[in-house]
Amino acid sequence: MKEVTVQQLKQMMDAGEAFQLIDVREPYEVEICSIGAEQIPMGEVLSRVGEIKTDIPVIVHCRSGARSGNIIRMLEMQKGLTNLYNLKGGILAWADEIDQSLEKY
Repeated sequence: MKEVTVQQLKQMMDAGEAFQLIDVREPYEVEICSIGAEQIPMGEVLSRVGEIKTDIPVIVHCRSGARSGNIIRMLEMQKGLTNLYNLKGGILAWADEIDQSLEKY
């Protein structure tokens, strides 16, 4: 599985690169902290697969990287998507390394 680090994601954001950022956490988790991703909860990903872009990199994140990794494996196997990247360490890594003001849970 392809991954990007939080530093790489920050560089992509700062450079204005084209990518889609998807948060697969639950709504109550997004209320605690967010990095501005589109939210598609894990349980809704297959029914909302049409919202996932195929022509640009798609970075998927969750709290720690485990759920997003599972989603990516599922989408690669079941839908044949090849443009997916897991955010290594998830939003916890972002809070540790990029924005310490985010609340961790």
